[in-house]
Amino acid sequence: MRLDRVGIVCKLGSSEAAAAAEDVDSMRGAGLDMLITLGGDGTTLRAARALDSEVPILAVNVGGNRGILSETTMGGIEAAIGQVRRGAAFLDRRVRVSASAGGAELPPALNEIFISRSNLTRTSEFEIRFQNDTVTQKMDGVIVATPSGSTGHSFSLGGPILHETLDVLIITPVAPVFRLESIVVPDERIEVRCSHGCNVVMDAQVVRPVEPGDAITIRRHANRVVFVRLKKSGLRQMKKLGF
Repeated sequence: MRLDRVGIVCKLGSSEAAAAAEDVDSMRGAGLDMLITLGGDGTTLRAARALDSEVPILAVNVGGNRGILSETTMGGIEAAIGQVRRGAAFLDRRVRVSASAGGAELPPALNEIFISRSNLTRTSEFEIRFQNDTVTQKMDGVIVATPSGSTGHSFSLGGPILHETLDVLIITPVAPVFRLESIVVPDERIEVRCSHGCNVVMDAQVVRPVEPGDAITIRRHANRVVFVRLKKSGLRQMKKLGF
């Protein structure tokens, strides 16, 4: 892999990450060969959302909790770059999703799109359509997660952990009136309608309001997020969680 043009994204407010960035050539804009993120998973998610192409990301954990998406730490940056230059690294391509509502395209998400009722005093009815099936139930919200996001909020609500290479999505209900398990579906069009006003939340970072009854259409995004990996590992995220 060529490393003529390398971009750097730092965790906001981290002096350690900013100091490390000064030691690495950074060139922003089009034509990047690689992007290095210095921070936690939030920094990596923010950087991935800004990309409009499949630029490989080397995620370096600096002050993050678990760094589930990261591949190395501060002390391993030099060795990691050397491995990339030797062609000894490989690329891990991850599905991400995007949503549209009210005629507007919303920012893409690597982990999940969470649709939540905005009126906390009334339980909303959600209608979820995928392929030729429709599920309708009163609940607080619904999560549409990728395999990368299967170890996040969906998992905390009882959803399954999926192998990161699968091309599927998980639909996980949030506090349904009647018990409704997570549903694993092909990564095709999913349409969600809420009887009341709701919020669409991308990767727990970007929030957009949606009017009652408006269709929220979720699809696989045209571009994947590509991570630079230094060694092959099955179910990488499970291991990061300590399983």
